[in-house]
Amino acid sequence: MGDKNNFRSRRNFSKQLIGGLGAIAIGTPVFSREVLNNYAMTNKKKLGIALVGLGRYSTYQLAPALEISQFCELKGIVTGTPSKAVKWKKKYNLSPKNIYNYENFDSIVNNSEIDIVYIVLPNSMHKEYTIRAAKARKHVICEKPMAVNALEAQEMIDAVSAVKKQLFIGYRLHYEPHNIEAARIGQKEVYGKVKIFEGSFGFKIGDPSQWRLKHSLSGGGALMDVGIYAIQAARYSIGQDPIALTAQEYKTDNIKFSEVDETIFWQMEFPSGAVSSCITTYSSYIERLYVAAENGYVELSPAYSYGSIKGSIKREPMNFEEVNQQQLHMDGIAYSILSGTKAKKYLR
Repeated sequence: MGDKNNFRSRRNFSKQLIGGLGAIAIGTPVFSREVLNNYAMTNKKKLGIALVGLGRYSTYQLAPALEISQFCELKGIVTGTPSKAVKWKKKYNLSPKNIYNYENFDSIVNNSEIDIVYIVLPNSMHKEYTIRAAKARKHVICEKPMAVNALEAQEMIDAVSAVKKQLFIGYRLHYEPHNIEAARIGQKEVYGKVKIFEGSFGFKIGDPSQWRLKHSLSGGGALMDVGIYAIQAARYSIGQDPIALTAQEYKTDNIKFSEVDETIFWQMEFPSGAVSSCITTYSSYIERLYVAAENGYVELSPAYSYGSIKGSIKREPMNFEEVNQQQLHMDGIAYSILSGTKAKKYLR
């Protein structure tokens, strides 16, 4: 039987869990595709983005999305690997002056072609590079989780606010149609009040030497990485922030997961009386969103993936097209900057 730890907390729950794991509703503009398309017809300006960190997500998701973006384009990169700089320069026809490393990154302040810095680094580096980007007077998109704790998250917010720029969190599902519909049905009480939420996200993690399994770089394990999707899904499906938490942690491999969590089950309570039951793990694949209201339910599975998401409402299939979530998310951010339009809140 695996190791098990129980903990329960009611005080400062929202501040510590939501703030520390990502504050992922903060700075997340939500605009309809119709709004974005209409604006694109009359405004051809694009904002320049510099990607900081050229790992898998930048390589296979963000860079391709920027090639089809309506309002932003890849203008620069920041990497500590010279061979990557050469490859990306050639592939995306980047100007040599727009290629930076981690030592000369601060000189980006003098580059008028870069409007937004997108931080795609290990979690422990989010604070440093958000603050450095703010000092360079750039807007910032920071991948989730926002920081390794709530204190760091607040420092990041303060730094960007001080220079009158905007800080956004890379939470793409606010533009994904199935998740938008689940949020609408829950928040608008289409089938009555939401009573129960079930959410899960996990996968079997591979290489034991990777940064995600090192606490100094990740700040935590499965919960910090993919568990926050279930947290956020519960928040936008119910339309409230949780007020209490009960959780249990399990480990079946104390060597591989000596520094971070492997599997966590947790339950959240909401002001309305709704409750949620969630799971995250690094031991196996699991992915689900389930919203049970008084007179109906919504289910998504897979619910949070980059590609095809499938869902049903009272057993009737949702018929939404597959979208490029990263493209729509970055376009929504760029639109809010270009138009000076404040987005509607994803949570009511």
